[in-house]
Amino acid sequence: MDSPSTANAKARPRPARLTGVIERSLKTPRSRDEVFPFFADASNLARLTPGWLKFQIITPTPIDMREGAVIDYRISMFGIPMYWRTLITVWEPPFRFVDEQLRGPYHYWRHEHTFEETEGGTILGDRVEYSAPFGALSDKLFVAGNLRRIFNYRATVMKELFQTTPCAS
Repeated sequence: MDSPSTANAKARPRPARLTGVIERSLKTPRSRDEVFPFFADASNLARLTPGWLKFQIITPTPIDMREGAVIDYRISMFGIPMYWRTLITVWEPPFRFVDEQLRGPYHYWRHEHTFEETEGGTILGDRVEYSAPFGALSDKLFVAGNLRRIFNYRATVMKELFQTTPCAS
């Protein structure tokens, strides 16, 4: 296994065709400076991940979050243990950051986290672009539904932590 500080790691190129895009926005009455540090701490990802995924960070913590940081995880999907490695490709605190899969269960995965200060709080944005293994059929049968469940769980936890409400679409 490569070192977690692999500086020359490169994310996979974006494919010509994605099998899915997920976009979610939640508003919290808290300021960006209050909420960004929670998301900048990789160890908090476990709190936002449902237990059925058996999520575990392998990289020793605390992790120095920055562009070029590599983070290793273990998850279990459909009862199958999987290794997942992500690269922080954009780090612009406290406005946004992007993690991209280097290795893992998807052919392609890019997750952009945004923090937009607005009147009365902050809009927490998530945009995930992905290509499922085995293409559109596996996405329709397995992946899209599981990702909805994961992001619904994440929204529930964020509501408890930050008093979030969904943003109008």
